[in-house]
Amino acid sequence: MKSETYLQLAIREFKRTKGLADGAIAQITIEQFFAASHHEDNSIAVIVKHVGGNLLSRWTDFLTSDGEKPGRNRDNEFQIVSGDTKPRLLQQWESGWAALFSALEPLSDADLDRTVTIRGEPLTVFQAITRQLTHYSYHVGQIVYIAKHHAGSSWRTLSVPKGKSAAFNARPTSYLQK
Repeated sequence: MKSETYLQLAIREFKRTKGLADGAIAQITIEQFFAASHHEDNSIAVIVKHVGGNLLSRWTDFLTSDGEKPGRNRDNEFQIVSGDTKPRLLQQWESGWAALFSALEPLSDADLDRTVTIRGEPLTVFQAITRQLTHYSYHVGQIVYIAKHHAGSSWRTLSVPKGKSAAFNARPTSYLQK
């Protein structure tokens, strides 16, 4: 089996994580995208807006500027305003992910020990990548959970279906060799 570098693994896991969110969002209506169970809860729209804003802030000029950009208003990411349509929020989401992949793909293992800052805190590139992978996975889990709740019995699983673990485990593991 060919081993992956950390950067290859991180990029693969970011893509997998994004794919889970995209697969969940594809299964809900526009009303469900904006729906929140309680006024203190975040809708999928709010989570998409927040993650999109975070992605753009963290990964734009990743190696050369603080990951918390001066123009970012994090608090506004948790409010849906009149111009926040589903297409606009998804465009910001896609732009943020594009910024992430554009920042990571040219890096090499030699870059992992370089120092970047997030909110003035110095981190190695390795630490910053790991921190963001954890952050996005947390929010994507929320998106999947909320979407599954809204979709109900029409939900199409994004992972191993219940009762199908043995069949899943018997399949070839070529995905690990990429």
